[in-house]
Amino acid sequence: MAPRKPVDPAELRAALACVEPWVTGERDEKPPRAALAAAVRLSARTLEQIAPGSSVEVRVPPFVAVQCIEGPRHTRGTPPNVVETDPRTWLRLVLGQEVFDDAVGSGRVEASGARAEEIGRLLPLARL
Repeated sequence: MAPRKPVDPAELRAALACVEPWVTGERDEKPPRAALAAAVRLSARTLEQIAPGSSVEVRVPPFVAVQCIEGPRHTRGTPPNVVETDPRTWLRLVLGQEVFDDAVGSGRVEASGARAEEIGRLLPLARL
């Protein structure tokens, strides 16, 4: 597989700015699917770039799944370390609107495996 093009920080900030009012609760209306997908995918790919590896899989259905954090490579079946959440919770974590451990404790984030908690140390990814 060819390496992905690096995420442009300005493109990430612009994508996050489009969905920020919904993420923060300032606006109830969900953003257009394309805008939401862009923000989720660019932020997950940014995480993948700052913590390369393949020992933890981060899933934000239906938009993206990335592998990150150095360590043993996983190739088949369910990975031993998985973090999964919905798009709004993911973006709240990315923007620092929510703390990873609190989201796990409340059940908004499912984190399984010994290394899954390492994702929390990498968040937030951006501040607007």
